[in-house]
Amino acid sequence: MKIKTGQGTMPLVILLGIWSISALNAIPGLAVSPILGQMSTIFPQSSEFDIQLLSSLPSLLTIPFILLSGKLTEHINNIFLLQTGLIIFVLSGLFYILSTEMWQLIAVSALLGIGSGLIVPLSTGLISRYFTGKYRTRQFGLSSAITNITLVSATLLTGYLAGIDWHLPFVVYFFPIVAFVFSFYLKKDPVSAAPVRTNNPGKINVKHLIGLMAFYGLVTYLVVIISFNLPFLMKEYRFDTETSGIIISMFYSAIVVPGFFLNKILSTFKYLTKCMCLLCIAAGLLLVLISSNVWILGTGAVFMGFGYGVIQPLIYDQTSQVATPEKTTLALAFVMSMNYLAILLCPTIIDTFQSLFHIHSQQFAFSFNLSITLLAIVWSYAARHTFLFNDNLENDKSSLEEL
Repeated sequence: MKIKTGQGTMPLVILLGIWSISALNAIPGLAVSPILGQMSTIFPQSSEFDIQLLSSLPSLLTIPFILLSGKLTEHINNIFLLQTGLIIFVLSGLFYILSTEMWQLIAVSALLGIGSGLIVPLSTGLISRYFTGKYRTRQFGLSSAITNITLVSATLLTGYLAGIDWHLPFVVYFFPIVAFVFSFYLKKDPVSAAPVRTNNPGKINVKHLIGLMAFYGLVTYLVVIISFNLPFLMKEYRFDTETSGIIISMFYSAIVVPGFFLNKILSTFKYLTKCMCLLCIAAGLLLVLISSNVWILGTGAVFMGFGYGVIQPLIYDQTSQVATPEKTTLALAFVMSMNYLAILLCPTIIDTFQSLFHIHSQQFAFSFNLSITLLAIVWSYAARHTFLFNDNLENDKSSLEEL
């Protein structure tokens, strides 16, 4: 079976290989999350800082290695780089299972961040190499959907396994074995394996790239409070952790949906697409704020997830337009690093402004982010004809001509 790319066709097995890499973007940190509450019991001598380090270190180290990976794709065999990251990923899972001390778990978390960072830019980088126009947009949408389907499925699996034994959730870090098998099919293909070089020096439209990075980081920050703050808000409403877990799963499930008809959304809303997505996020935040009814909270989470589910692949698609081919993966690496940076900074930002305003309420995070979202809506509408917000499927040529 051949898959249309906009510049020819490709074998299905290569597309499956790219999708298998996309699935891995969701896995770092998943195994640790369901057992964080048990860490103080399992390791009584561990401090709160140790536990925080265990959960945050993979994301912290992923950021520099995403950037390193993006740069290395210009100079070395891409599949060798991918396989190196996959091997580190799998070894992390093995070492996690064998660990018996907190310091060992922390060290393995650092290793996991390195492996993850090497892999993350490659799935989107390969999509930008193979696909153009509406075909590329569609694949970015599907890639985002696959990432979040994996996130929901793996979250449920790790939660179940954690109830049996605290070591078992780490088996999810063996999933890269599937991608490793597919990587040998990619290795046979000169497009996916080779570093990209042209006769002209590579260029990136820095102004457009910075805009995409800032907007992606902002939107990720706006919605990630569902994971960080909703459980505490629902605890205040006297819901159990299982209920908050279901609503968080609804949020990630909603991110999946737009990926399957992204081109249709773009053709409908065009330069108002991101503005409408921000309206969805604002509506979701408002619903979370105004009611303690579980169905309304769930609806709010779905609105937020849907809005983010459109924006995420659009940002990746636009990033592939702001760089010449040999610089595209590096540009994507810069943009994707903002996701991890936003996740790391979110709790600090919320805590800082809570202290600044002397407000200590579980609703504060949602009120604060709603205010920012409303300002972003005004910005996106006022700037709707600029590159950042004009989501026209025909924008490729005009943006590349500016390089």
